[in-house]
Amino acid sequence: MRIILSRKGFDAQYGGQPSPILPDGALLSLPIPEPRDTLAFEDLRHGEHTYWDIIRSLHPATKLSGASTCHLDPDLDRKVLPRDPTWRPLLGQTGAAQGHLAKCGVGKGDLFLFFGTFRQAEMGDDGLVYQKGAPVVHLIFGYLEVGEVVDQFDAFRSEMHYHAHAQERFREMKNNCIYRASEQLSFLPERPGGGILNFHQGLQLTKPGFSKSRWQLPSCFKEVSISYHTSNSFRPGYFQSAAKGQEFVITANEKVKDWAKRLIANG
Repeated sequence: MRIILSRKGFDAQYGGQPSPILPDGALLSLPIPEPRDTLAFEDLRHGEHTYWDIIRSLHPATKLSGASTCHLDPDLDRKVLPRDPTWRPLLGQTGAAQGHLAKCGVGKGDLFLFFGTFRQAEMGDDGLVYQKGAPVVHLIFGYLEVGEVVDQFDAFRSEMHYHAHAQERFREMKNNCIYRASEQLSFLPERPGGGILNFHQGLQLTKPGFSKSRWQLPSCFKEVSISYHTSNSFRPGYFQSAAKGQEFVITANEKVKDWAKRLIANG
């Protein structure tokens, strides 16, 4: 099994704010703004609220609006939109990032772990706010075990047609494909093949007290290769994650696989 640490969602550059760790422990990865896409923040829902309600409450000065469109990718939560009964979580990829995944041999049975920039939120007098003094961190918020890879535009299933990477503007793009989740996890068959995790401390990549790109990885990661990184990435007391790069592919040994399985089982 390959494990792919895949960077997604809002940050200071894309969206202008962290995604929230909600008071109940839910991890709401906010999809990056994309004017060429068709889904708007006001179309997406978390419980009784739209994503726009949550963005505006956390960052009243945001330059976004409810009608701003976004790139819902990965799409992991069934409840965000009305769904076809056959829907499963999806991830689209194209260009150099997909070229890197293909070169590394990523395919059926491999596991994506999605991470992004997050900050703890709480309820204030006027709604949801970021918790004062809470750090901005990288943490893992979701997963997808690959059930199939569809790389022919005309072969996308009908239930995929809403997805950004099934839109016409991607037809001529190099390496465009959609990863569809397996029906259930091969190693935890009681869990669906893709989904969102609830917060626990094991999901936080950033080492407490350090800047967000300095991670706390178990020592077993020193025994495996991580694309875009070298042995020099392991510094005294922390792992220095690459500033650039969207997909970090790990050829996992049993210890790293067990680490991933625990993260999902506990979340």
